[in-house]
Amino acid sequence: MTNSLKIHGDIVLDSRHHKKKILVDVRYTDDHHKKPVVLFIHGFKGFKDWGHFNVLADEMARAGYVFVKFNLSHNGTTPEHPSDFVDLDAFSENNFSIELDDAGTVIDYLFSADCTISSSEMDTNKLFLMGHSRGGGLALLKTAEDDRVMAVVTWAAVADFNRWTKEVLKDWQQEEVKYILNGRTGQEMPMKYQIVEDLERNHDRLSISKAVSNLKKPVLVVHGTDDETVNANDAEKIHELAKESALLLIDKANHVFGASHPFNEDKLPYHAQLAFDRTLDFFESLRNI
Repeated sequence: MTNSLKIHGDIVLDSRHHKKKILVDVRYTDDHHKKPVVLFIHGFKGFKDWGHFNVLADEMARAGYVFVKFNLSHNGTTPEHPSDFVDLDAFSENNFSIELDDAGTVIDYLFSADCTISSSEMDTNKLFLMGHSRGGGLALLKTAEDDRVMAVVTWAAVADFNRWTKEVLKDWQQEEVKYILNGRTGQEMPMKYQIVEDLERNHDRLSISKAVSNLKKPVLVVHGTDDETVNANDAEKIHELAKESALLLIDKANHVFGASHPFNEDKLPYHAQLAFDRTLDFFESLRNI
């Protein structure tokens, strides 16, 4: 018997939309004991290997969890280029319904006979979701709509997907496409107005406030007080709406908890370590229920 860290990094699933692919990696210690599963969802202009996410995955795996993360099918990457935005056509066609469906596709895979992770290593009866930024909002929605999910943790999550001003929406609707600058790569990334139409058309399914208000599962909300992208007020709103919620506000932490991309350290940044420690405590409190 070994306790080595296993990494399955070449799992490719079919999205339900536009024939795009979902690249998945799974990490766990190979000890032949069933372990709870944590499924992680990245945020806007993000990807599964951004910054410190691999360090986070390794640490959670060593702590006794099967850690699963994936690239959303329309985030602009491809299986061949998992960390580069080479498919901006897909990025332009992305919307919240597609992302929520992608999360469902990965969950379905974990429960399927096709899953390459041995049933002796993975306890799907204890499935936890975890998401960063926009991925945190998605994690809340998927936890609310999928009975297979036991609990959820958000890091710097949005409390509402509609974050555009009326002026921006008016111009966007007229022009049909707006461009978002990626400060790291310098790319002008196209977003079609259809993402707004999808949000309006599927309001009931995509309302984070409604989902959290009706959620009867444990929630941990983690946020930095110096988040420059998503105000900590979003965390407080989620915490107030949830029936069973804990809130951790990390003093001076920014949106990415001190990380950057590329990230070449083998330890989590200080603020990310604080977030990890509280997250692990939260999962540990639930694993024997």
